[in-house]
Amino acid sequence: MKLRKREYGNCNLVGRNIERLRKEKGIKQKDFISRMQTMGCDINPTSYSKLEGQVRQATDKEIYAAAKILNVNLEKLFE
Repeated sequence: MKLRKREYGNCNLVGRNIERLRKEKGIKQKDFISRMQTMGCDINPTSYSKLEGQVRQATDKEIYAAAKILNVNLEKLFE
């Protein structure tokens, strides 16, 4: 598993949990991004990486899509 190059930021509360859950479920980042895009999220790899790294804010649409893809309740992303 690839290690994070930078420390986590503080721009959102969900990025670290999305990354952890995505990796636990064995979903590659590029596949996750594709699934988010098919759910109507206009997101590119750089923007998604910043979301996981908590260096940019996450939109409600992105949080909702991530929860659906990961098959978890929204609250699980905020733990």
